Amino acid sequence: MKRWIRGARIFTMGPQGTLEKGDILIENGKIAAIGEQLDCEDAEVIDAAGLTAIPGIVDAHSHIGGFEIATGAQDVNEMVRNVTAEVEVFDGIDPLSRSFKEALAAGVTCSAIAPGSGNVIGGVVCAVKSAGQGTVESMCVNRHVALKAAMGGNPKGVYGKRNQMPMTRMGVASVLRQYFRDVQEYMKKQEEAQNDPAKMPKWDPAMENGAKVLRHEMPVKMHCTQFDMITVIELAKEFNFEFTLDHAWGASDYMEPIVAAGCPVIFGPIAVAKGFGESIKIDIDSVVEMDRRGVLCAIMTDGPVYHPWLIVEQAGEVVRYGAPVERAIAMLTINPAKIIGCDQRIGSLEVGKDADIALFDGIPTLDPAAVVKTTLVNGEVVYQSKGC
Repeated sequence: MKRWIRGARIFTMGPQGTLEKGDILIENGKIAAIGEQLDCEDAEVIDAAGLTAIPGIVDAHSHIGGFEIATGAQDVNEMVRNVTAEVEVFDGIDPLSRSFKEALAAGVTCSAIAPGSGNVIGGVVCAVKSAGQGTVESMCVNRHVALKAAMGGNPKGVYGKRNQMPMTRMGVASVLRQYFRDVQEYMKKQEEAQNDPAKMPKWDPAMENGAKVLRHEMPVKMHCTQFDMITVIELAKEFNFEFTLDHAWGASDYMEPIVAAGCPVIFGPIAVAKGFGESIKIDIDSVVEMDRRGVLCAIMTDGPVYHPWLIVEQAGEVVRYGAPVERAIAMLTINPAKIIGCDQRIGSLEVGKDADIALFDGIPTLDPAAVVKTTLVNGEVVYQSKGC
């Protein structure tokens, strides 16, 4: 089926830049054409005059479908020991969670769902769309986005109460070091075995996931704030792995090493009390400066801790602190798509990419009253506000 989105202001976040009055032709779930005054007479028309079209929003750090605030369900925090690198969040997501409907109403079409931060290493992150055919498989865009790890207060809070390691930040760092040393030893034994089954070490999914990290097949997704970020940067140098800094509150104090590290930053959530101390130095201005200096930045919800619709409001705060609107929209779309390894399919409106699109009745991040009117995933209308 063909659909024709007609007459919208379009932030493509791609080579075509911003079109003040443009059209998008959708065919077989993909963007078939994008430009001004397209000829699409045989398509179903979506009249977008006066609306703003952006790529579907990508939330690069979320737990929706795995945590449910309303019911207390918790299926993505396996806190039986401080390292559970073998588990995959793919297996703990409820595809029928109402959180995905809330995401669609906010224009969020894809989320990187991560294990919780109770363990030092919590498992493998996956990226899923907010709509599918009722299965996680039908929603999945990237099953192996990253290996989730956590610094600081979260694992300390879990294991310190049990009088177990890690009780301290030095304990957290020690657990991480030991894990990657074990992975290195596992990989060494595999190499020495030269594919001889009799000599190969016993297959270990926890070690295999770590080997993917050390082979640069996926990064480490690091929950960290303030000086924990320096520890992460040093560990990454020691073991030569790629990583993202997630939350990153207090980044303004460590601007130079973050910029030098060249790592992506997934900042937020911003909608918390601004102050000082662990987890509450919400230095929004640091996002503006990091972006200006070439750091690949994205905004997160940490959902369901914060509702999906707050992601646009948070990006609006980045604009209020001085970022251009286009840069803030990039932090919601193409930047997180790149960070989670899905930018060949999503994150910008370009011919051949998935037709994941959010239509707003104002300019998101600039207009505080802008709300989603229509959301499309794979070219299908999956949300419409009342009155549309």
